[in-house]
Amino acid sequence: QLQLVESGGGLVQPGGSLRLSCAASGFTVGNYVISWFRQAPGKEREGVSCISRGGSTTTQDSVKGRFTISRDNANNTVYLQMNSLKPEDTAVYYCAARHDYYCPGYVWERYHYWGQGTQVTVSS
Repeated sequence: QLQLVESGGGLVQPGGSLRLSCAASGFTVGNYVISWFRQAPGKEREGVSCISRGGSTTTQDSVKGRFTISRDNANNTVYLQMNSLKPEDTAVYYCAARHDYYCPGYVWERYHYWGQGTQVTVSS
């Protein structure tokens, strides 16, 4: 069964850090494009960062310099390191996988598998 499971969310103070994990089962993350999305209450889902099959990454301007996506092939997991968190980063964070080589842009429907999400709350 092909599955993505996110973890690592929680409550953190502004300026703090979290590392989200996206663990895959049933397929090899190294053969897929993996993206992180997020959806804040009352807002549309937005793309955050993407890692291509070749390992190149893209990051949205709103989090550039603060968030870093990475992949651990040995553990079949993709991570999102989030530093200098702000209240506006509060959202449910999802990972998604597409069987492709290059990042296709942050269009949810272009992906083939999706996780259930993990809540990140940034508040003092």
